[in-house]
Amino acid sequence: MAFCGFVVFTNLSLENNTVGTYQLIKAMTTPCIVVIHTNFYQKRYSLPILLTLVPITLGVVCNSYYDVRFNVLGTTYAGIGVLVTSLYQVWVGTKQTELEVNAMQLLYYQAPVAALMLSGFVLVKEPPWAVGGLFTVMSPKVALLVVLSGIVAFSINLSIYWIIGTTSPVTYNMVGHLKFSITLMSGYVIFSDPLSFNQIMGMLLTFSGVLAYTHLKVQEGAVRTVPVSTLPLPPTTSKPVTKVSLTG
Repeated sequence: MAFCGFVVFTNLSLENNTVGTYQLIKAMTTPCIVVIHTNFYQKRYSLPILLTLVPITLGVVCNSYYDVRFNVLGTTYAGIGVLVTSLYQVWVGTKQTELEVNAMQLLYYQAPVAALMLSGFVLVKEPPWAVGGLFTVMSPKVALLVVLSGIVAFSINLSIYWIIGTTSPVTYNMVGHLKFSITLMSGYVIFSDPLSFNQIMGMLLTFSGVLAYTHLKVQEGAVRTVPVSTLPLPPTTSKPVTKVSLTG
C-alpha cells in the first residue's frame, strides 16, 4: 500500500504542480522521516546531523524558488505524497531487518502485489485502450523506449531498497539531493544549460550539507567500531602482594 501511495501521489503531485513546487515540497521528505523515526521507532539523531538539513533545504529553495506556485489540489497531493513516501522508505528499511531478507528478496515479493494493486488506478487514469495507451500499436522505437523505461524503473526501485537496507532512509534522501545538484551541473557542462547565481548557490549549499552529513556519519561509524584493544584500561585497584617468609 505504501509503495502504491508513493507512486500515485508522487506522480499526481508532479502533474498538478510546477517542477519547482514539486522539488520544494519533496525536500520535506527527509525531515518527515526524522520525525517518524524519532516518535515511532525511538531512533535519535544528533544535533549536528539535524543541522545538516538546513543548508540542504536552503539549497533546494534556491534551486526551485523561481518556479514555485502553490495551488490547493497540487499542495494536497504533494503533502500526502511526502507522508506516504516517508512511511514507505522507513518500512523498506525496517522490513528488511524484521523479515531478515535482502533488497532483492523484499522487492521480489513486493513488486507483483504492488503491480496488481496499481492496475486498477491505471485503468481509471490511463486506460490501455485510449489513444497512446498500452494497447495502442507502437513503433519499434517506442516499444524499445517502454522496455528501457521498465528496466530503469526496476533498477531505481532496487537501488532504493539496497541503499536504505544498507544505510538508512535519511542517507538515501541525501543521495537524492546530491543527484539533483549533479544533474544541474551536468546540464551546464554537457548541454551548456544556463545556471543562475541562485542555482549555483543552491548547489553549493546542497553539496556542503551532504558533505557535512557524510563526514558526521563516518565519524559516528568510526566511534561504534573502535577495537576493544584501543580502549583505555581501567585503573588497577589491587593491593601489592606482601611476601611472607616461613621459618621452621
